[in-house]
Amino acid sequence: MAGGRVEQAVRESYGRLVAILSARGRDIGAAEDALADAILAALEQWPDRGIPDRPEAWLLAVARRRWIDRARRATTDEALSRSLALLTDIAGEIDLAAPNFPDERLKLLFVCAHPAIDPSIHAALMLQSVLGLNAARIAAAFVVSPDAMGRRLTRAKIKIRDAGIGFELPDRRELAGRLEPVLDAIYAAYGHGWDSPADDSQRHDLAAEAVWLGRTLVELMPQEPEALGLLALMLHLEARSPARRGTDGAYVPLSEQDPSLWSHARLAEAEATLARAGALGRPGRYQLEAAIQSAHAGRRLTGEPDRSTIAGLYDRLHRTSPRLGVAVGRAAAMAEAHGVEAGLRCLAELDSGRVEAYQPFWAVRADLLARANARGGAIEAYDRAIALATDAAVRSYLTERRARLLS
Repeated sequence: MAGGRVEQAVRESYGRLVAILSARGRDIGAAEDALADAILAALEQWPDRGIPDRPEAWLLAVARRRWIDRARRATTDEALSRSLALLTDIAGEIDLAAPNFPDERLKLLFVCAHPAIDPSIHAALMLQSVLGLNAARIAAAFVVSPDAMGRRLTRAKIKIRDAGIGFELPDRRELAGRLEPVLDAIYAAYGHGWDSPADDSQRHDLAAEAVWLGRTLVELMPQEPEALGLLALMLHLEARSPARRGTDGAYVPLSEQDPSLWSHARLAEAEATLARAGALGRPGRYQLEAAIQSAHAGRRLTGEPDRSTIAGLYDRLHRTSPRLGVAVGRAAAMAEAHGVEAGLRCLAELDSGRVEAYQPFWAVRADLLARANARGGAIEAYDRAIALATDAAVRSYLTERRARLLS
């Protein structure tokens, strides 16, 4: 139990402290190493001595000391000496006795999206450095090996350090140019928390942090419709969160959720935010995704979702953002609006190599084949979906559906 509280305290501080240390030392890798030393010390000391009154201040003080120790051991390295001088700025800028430290994670997100860094690593770098995901989890999300992802992340951090990339927020023109990968990273973090098992509190916290970053981003860029669209999307999903699990923890798909359990306050905020985005007249991926969720939410008023509108929105989203998740969602929407065969045709268009290990594809295919009375194919697809499911509640739900075909 004590170990769990220590891990929770560390988890809550990680991103904020990496941002503070990186901004002063101008070296993300060194900041992570110093904080890792501090976390190791915390895991060794806190279970016996108790968690300090201000764990974040404790971690920052120890990380700063460990970074200085490392720099002193490498006095011949000019770069590390410069980092030492910059790091001492913490003493002048950060009051360790203050009740709260400045939260500079949004600033670090935009540093990670600098145009000098390989765009393909932007989102992964943010997920690790700002939101604390490890390389293995990020690698799974990006369908690459953990080793390859680790090497790419290391190269990106060295690039930031050696190129002398500034850790200040860029001007408004540059902000707009770096916005897309920042949005993608925040949504990836939200999705990681949203898909988490019911008993994984750390991943649920990640979803809350993503919503906080989305709100902060909107405050920084109130005229950016896609920032508003992303916030509206996350608020819609958060509104349905209480209905996603039964009282026994069982998984409940959207079509079977009780709308009375949805948060009406969150839905109202989501709709108002989406309306603000729409009024700016520049539609984009996140606004379309939020609009799809809005159409689903209409079921609380009419008793049925607007299937034709949802299918049309998915079609438009797929044309502008042909991601695998969107393609599978479009297939499910087409099946609801135009019949099972329409959905199966959409699935058949997808590259077999891309979907081989994509669990939602097999879950949707199994459902559609079962509804088409193709029992053999449905059972085979359920087997694939069950084997790929990482959430025990989802696995149980799919297993029960498969069993119905055999009864």
